[in-house]
Formats: sequence, structure tokens, C-alpha cells
Amino acid sequence: MSVTETHCPYCSLQCGMRVARAGRAGIEVRAWEEFPVNEGALCRKGWTAGELRGSRERLTTPLVRDRATGTLRAAGWDEALDLVAGRLRALRAEHGADAVAVFGGGGLTNEKAYQLGKLARVALGTSQIDYNGRWCMSSAASAANQAFGIDRGLPFPLADIEQADVVVLVGSNLAETMPPAARHLDRLRERGGRVVVVDPRRTPTAERADLFVQPVPGTDLALALGVLHLLDAAGAVDEEYVATRTTGFDAVRRSVAAWWPERVERVTGVASDEVRALADLLAGAGRVVVLTARGAEQHAQGTATVLAWINVALALGMPGRPYAGYGCLTGQGNGQGGREHGQKADQLPGYRMIDDPAARAHVAAVWGVDPASLPGKGRSAYELLDALGTPGGPRALLVHGSNIVVSAPNATHITRRLEALDLLVVCDLVMSETAALADVVLPVTQWVEETGTMTNLEGRVVLRQRAITPPEGVRSDLDVIAGLAARLDAPVPFATDPEEVFAELGRASAGGRADYSDITYDRIRAEGGVFWGSPRMFADGFATPDGRARFVVAEHAGAAEQPDADYPVHLTTGRVLAQYQSGAQTRRIRSLPDDGPYVELHPLLAERVGATDGGPVVVRTRRGELTAPARVVMTIRPDTVFVPFHWVGANRLTNDALDPSSRMPEFKVCAAEVIG
Repeated sequence: MSVTETHCPYCSLQCGMRVARAGRAGIEVRAWEEFPVNEGALCRKGWTAGELRGSRERLTTPLVRDRATGTLRAAGWDEALDLVAGRLRALRAEHGADAVAVFGGGGLTNEKAYQLGKLARVALGTSQIDYNGRWCMSSAASAANQAFGIDRGLPFPLADIEQADVVVLVGSNLAETMPPAARHLDRLRERGGRVVVVDPRRTPTAERADLFVQPVPGTDLALALGVLHLLDAAGAVDEEYVATRTTGFDAVRRSVAAWWPERVERVTGVASDEVRALADLLAGAGRVVVLTARGAEQHAQGTATVLAWINVALALGMPGRPYAGYGCLTGQGNGQGGREHGQKADQLPGYRMIDDPAARAHVAAVWGVDPASLPGKGRSAYELLDALGTPGGPRALLVHGSNIVVSAPNATHITRRLEALDLLVVCDLVMSETAALADVVLPVTQWVEETGTMTNLEGRVVLRQRAITPPEGVRSDLDVIAGLAARLDAPVPFATDPEEVFAELGRASAGGRADYSDITYDRIRAEGGVFWGSPRMFADGFATPDGRARFVVAEHAGAAEQPDADYPVHLTTGRVLAQYQSGAQTRRIRSLPDDGPYVELHPLLAERVGATDGGPVVVRTRRGELTAPARVVMTIRPDTVFVPFHWVGANRLTNDALDPSSRMPEFKVCAAEVIG
């Protein structure tokens, strides 16, 4: 029986696994103990990942919508690709190149993300390309670029947190979203370290905490300001580190001077004694790691929130020291690599910026095109979707690796924008909610059926290796991209062999901030994954012109939408253990429990609105409403309700207010009404 070493199809841990054939079409997932990130451990999703292979809902033939009946019918690949290319040509001729848009995903391999960006800029000539990773950790990326001059989610291996004295998790439910990583917290505590969790809900991660603080959603920034105020007042700032390795602290010191604990309590709901306890814990620790995740970042002030917590880490002198510093817990499987190689509106491969003449010249030379032919910066993800079908907006959209109908904020509005298109093309494994709206649906391979690289949350480039042959009629996204490029008379060839594409990606990224030029498939196999850049960054300096980190003033403004008489409570969203992202894969795996959406609320709120545990409850916002069973729990704030986002419904409620820097929507908080 052949066994292939590969990686899990889900989150950014990219846990190593072995896959063996089982029967005619099935596969068996086995442990890969030698892979350092998970040491053989997998969560429930990982162990059951192979079940999607035999799903009856798997797409195996292209589908084209019949204009006469409005129904989807089976079609051959040549017919489908000819149709798409012909309509794209016509729309470009009538409305210009930007009438065609591309929307990618943070779960695509590096090779696919790279080719998608090349397709947009070279074959289509459009600036209108972005991806759902804009909704993942773009605020953390923006903050890291400002503070450190470079964006890598974790600038150190994840296992380093075991050696810290204190780990602060801000807006992370790591025990449910990436369970194999929780063992690092357990090992930390076994050796005497302390864990702090900041979250509006007492999650399974919070149950592991030595100190749990429960702020009002959208106030993590104010908490960070108050902590830094106390650290400064206590003389706990590492003045030598600040003087020799940073700039800008004086302005930040002045900006936090008014954030005394009682003011923090009024804003955040966290008792002043708890704010002091957190500051005291950090002041007395030799090695501190601060980690943010979506709970802190998916806000209209997400970038500022992350900068405020980076300021705390810098004031303590932690970034660049062993077993200390700041990091972001990336969400999607290739959330890191997916934004490094060109499927983001403002970037070219290697994390180069598209408006940089030198970057344009370098990448154009690798591609064999004139730099002047490359388009400029396009719209960010939400702004791109919001413009679909509008005057001056895109008339066609190609979707790879994203289920927009479920995952977009203010989803009812965005669904209407998708419906207004002249052409919607979706590449997917199954008939997702977005594919169901498409004019053309193209069936593509899944993780065990293809080879490609992913970059995990540590910046470790890993290799997913093909273990089985795809079902007849299914093609890789690389084949789809190459087929369209050829039909559109692209001036240069598009390779379909993933190793060949990766080698080209390496040349295009050479010299960029995310330089993959010295990484090869053979190295990845031999070394069990290869870090781009140093495994532990910032020891000798930061990626800024003068080598110093930047303190950046962050002012608290609060959520874009505050509770009022009509919408008196906060709504927040998040994940559950058994499901992943929009659920397009996990909701089709029978071994994973799927009870559908629910509304989590405190007993005091339940009593006030007349809700009972298990009974139906309505959550209403200015954008829509959801009816789902109530779960009455003591683990959430009385002024807050929680809805998981894996099903249609939650994001019909969420706010599309955008962070001014990252363009991240405010998924994590809005004003809501609850009716029992």
C-alpha cells in the first residue's frame, strides 16, 4: 500500500499527515509523527478529511447555465472554457479590461495564487483582483509592516511559545480553531509559564488560562492602551531596548498617559483590578509573547488594535529576543503564502508592491512582458465585490477557492451584486452556495489529488503531495488558468506543472520581502519544510530602512456601530471545533457534527428577551436577521451574543465597515437586537 506524506487541507498549522489508499477510491489518514508542527496530532477535521473524496456531492463535470431555462447542465471542458473565454473577450472589448475581476482564496496553494495573479495582470490585463485572505489577517499584516517593515504571521516557530514566561492570546480560540497547537500552552504551563486569554467569551482556550479577561467586543485596543499606561507608570519599560532598537516611543508614551485603569474599565468592561493584574504579570516576566487573531483583527480598527499590542511587546523589549515577541495566528491554510505572491490587489510576487517601479520591472522581466503593460492597484476584496455589476464596476468575476455568499460581510447585499453580473465563473469541489449562482461551474482537484506548496503560520513552506488520481473530469486550477490564458491569447505561456510554476515563483520573488528563490521541492522534502527568511526574525534588526522597529500611535475610537435603543446588544462571530470557514467541505463530511447555526447568549439576556435554551431566537441587525436555536450559557458577556459563521446567515448580519489601512471588514462586532 502506497503512503504519501502531505498536509491537512484546513487551517494554517498545515499539520503533517500520511495518506494511504483504502479500497477503490477511498483514502486513510494516518499520523506523521516526525513533522515538527503537530508531531502526529490532528484535530477531528484532519482525521476525517479523506471522507470528502467519496462524497456524492463532489463535482466531476463542468456545468453551464442554460440561458433558456436558467438551469445548469453538464458540458465538456472545451465547451465551458471556450464559452468563458469568449464572454470575457466580449466584455473586455465593450467595457475595458477592468470589466473582468478575479477573486482568489487563502486556501489556494502558492502556485495557484501566483498563477492567478499572473492571469489577471498578463492574460486579462485587469487590476481587479483580490482574495478572501483580505478578511483573514490583513490587519495584522498591515500593522506588522508598519512596525517591523515585514509581515510574517509568526516571526518564530510556534513551539517557541512553550519557553515563554507569559503568553497573551488576544482574540484567539486556539483550542477549537487549531487544537494541535493547544499542547504548546499545556507544555508552557507545565514548566511554570502563564497564559492570558482576552476574549468576550470564556472559550475552551480561556479554560486553559491563568488569567482571563472578558472585554466588550471591539475594545481590545483600549485594553492594550491601559496595559501600556501601567507598564510605563511602573517603570517596566525596557528603556535601553526602546532607545537602541526602536523609534517613536515618546509619542506613544504621551498617547497612553490618559488611559488609567478606571477609564479602561469604563470602556472595556474589564475591572480595573484585572487590568492591573495583567500589567503586573507582564512587568514581572522575562519572556513575553503576544499573539493576536481574528477576534482582535476583524474590526474597522483592526490595524490600530494590533499596533497597540505590538507597542506593548516593544515597550517590554520582546521582539527579536529568544522565546519572546509578537505574532499573529494566521487562520486560513495558506493565509501567509496566499498574500505573498500576487493575488492581492496591491501586490506582486515576493510581497512586492505593485506601484513600485522596481518591483514591476523585476516581475515583468520574469514574465517576459513590458512593465508598462501591467495594471496598477485595484480594489480591495469587499470594495471589489461591492462594485460588481455597477456602472464602472466589473461585469464578470472568476472565483477560485472562495465561497463568497457565506463568507462576505453584509452577505445579502453582496449576493445581489453577484447576481447582477453578466458572467460568474466558480471553480470548486462541490456545489457551494456561490457556485449555485454561477453561469459556469468548473470542477477542480482537492488536496490529495494535486501537488503544491503552502506556507504555514510560521512562514514554513511545506509540500502537499499528490496521493491519488483525481476523478475523471476534474482538473487542477492550474489547468483551468492555463486553458483560459491560451484562449485569451496571453503573450506568454502559463505552466501547469506545479514544480515548474514554483520555480518561476521563486525567480519572481527573488529579492522581495518574501523571497522563495532558494526553496525547492527537493529541499522541502529533505528538510520537512523550509522557512522563507530566518526561522527566528529580528534578532539583529528589523526590516526597516534603519533597522529599528516603529512604535505607532494607536487611538481608540470603538466599533463603527455602537448599540442603541433599537439594537441594544453586541453581536460577535467566530468558529466552532467541527467546522471550517464557509463549511463547503466540512458540512459535507458525515463524521463531523453539523447542528447548524445557533445563538449563544447569557442567562440574564435570555431572561430579558424571553429566550429559552434550545428554543428559537431571532437576531436582527441593520443588514438582516437570523433565526436559530438559543444556547444559554454562562460563558459569554451579558451584553453580547455569538453566532458561528460556517453557515448561511451569520454574515447577513455583519457590518461591512472597513479598516482604513487594511480594508478589513468589521466582522467581529456590530449592534444587534435579540428576540426570544
